[in-house]
Amino acid sequence: MSDVSDFSEPSDAHSFRNTEAADRRLRKRHAAERRFRFYGAAAVSIALLALAALIFDIVGKGHGAFQRHVLTLQIYFDPDVIDPRGDRSSQSLRMGNYTSLVRNSLTEIFSGATGRSDRRSLGSLVSTGAAFQLQDMVMADPSLVGERRLVTVPFADDADMYYKGYIRADTPEVDRRLLDTQIAWLDQLERRGHTHSEFNANFFTSGDSREPELAGILGALTGSILTLCVTLLLSFPLGVASAIYLEEFAPKNRWTDLIEVNINNLAAVPSIVFGLLGLGMFLNVFGFPRSAPLIGGMVLALMTLPTIIIAGRAALKAVPPSIREAAMSMGASPLQVVLQHVLPLAMPGILTGTIIGMAQALGETAPLLMIGMVAFIVDIPSAFTSPATVLPVQIFLWSDSPERAFVEKTSAAIMVLLLFLMAMNLAAVLLRQRFERRW
Repeated sequence: MSDVSDFSEPSDAHSFRNTEAADRRLRKRHAAERRFRFYGAAAVSIALLALAALIFDIVGKGHGAFQRHVLTLQIYFDPDVIDPRGDRSSQSLRMGNYTSLVRNSLTEIFSGATGRSDRRSLGSLVSTGAAFQLQDMVMADPSLVGERRLVTVPFADDADMYYKGYIRADTPEVDRRLLDTQIAWLDQLERRGHTHSEFNANFFTSGDSREPELAGILGALTGSILTLCVTLLLSFPLGVASAIYLEEFAPKNRWTDLIEVNINNLAAVPSIVFGLLGLGMFLNVFGFPRSAPLIGGMVLALMTLPTIIIAGRAALKAVPPSIREAAMSMGASPLQVVLQHVLPLAMPGILTGTIIGMAQALGETAPLLMIGMVAFIVDIPSAFTSPATVLPVQIFLWSDSPERAFVEKTSAAIMVLLLFLMAMNLAAVLLRQRFERRW
């Protein structure tokens, strides 16, 4: 008995030590897991804070672009000024000096501004678009000639920036774009009730302009829509057809392996390379028009194709083999199996990949710069071959402008672009959740 007890005591002690060591290791693993979770939560928090700071900065700089200050004037449509021939003809009315109408109306308010320099400084407070606005009014209704009407015209960008607080009166005159007399005039106009703030619909209804208060995103937005239409029409059928062939019909050999490797490599190629390809092939070899949505869509289609092919193959591969086997057992041909059974089940995943690829194409700038879509385009594009630019390129152009008002325009255009990107990604998520089947 004594031998047995002597033998069992070391065994119990050894077991106790093993249990204690296991507990220590378990506590270390739990502590390591808690640290890992903390690091992960900290990383996500930092990323969210950085994103929130970025969005706050963009919204803080760009929200003012959706509002503008306008001036209400009593305009006398002087026949001697706007109808030099006196025959009320359209040619004569187009020759009128409508800028003088605005300056004369301002001079009636500030009777002391009689000098030539004062009149010029006073007139520079109003946008140059006011003259075109008055001209359009007279061309549409010639009976205005000789009448007095209350007309609301936009301020110039510097005056608008002053009312928004970006130009301060306490800043030395040499350090700001407005003279002391101009600031005094603006204060008087505000006190007399000639000014008010309104929604800047012009930002969404006009094209680009050298004048910040007249610049809008409609031209760039239309160009983006036309370009994406070409991209979708070219990349989606080609991408889906390529994915179906490679996944369902192509033999598994070295050639298909080489093609698959090249497709994966093309998905990682910098986008500017596709722009160089478009410049060399579409413009220099085939002679297509520059700055056209047609060429931009073709370049972006080349860039989007790998994404659609990879997403399409993954969606087709996710369909269970039992679907194919059941269809073939009912006598369906291989083409019928794919088109009537496999493809409809894989379509939600294919569409999700397509939307993500289109969202990527919407935000691209570098390849479009290479094919000339960086040009200054005032007119709204009306066809796929019309000169146009796109929203990211418009943002690039405005960001290089020195005027403070273009900073607002740039941030506001970024907000619009982000809204479109978020809408497209949200559509992809909802589409996947709505139609995706789990096997």
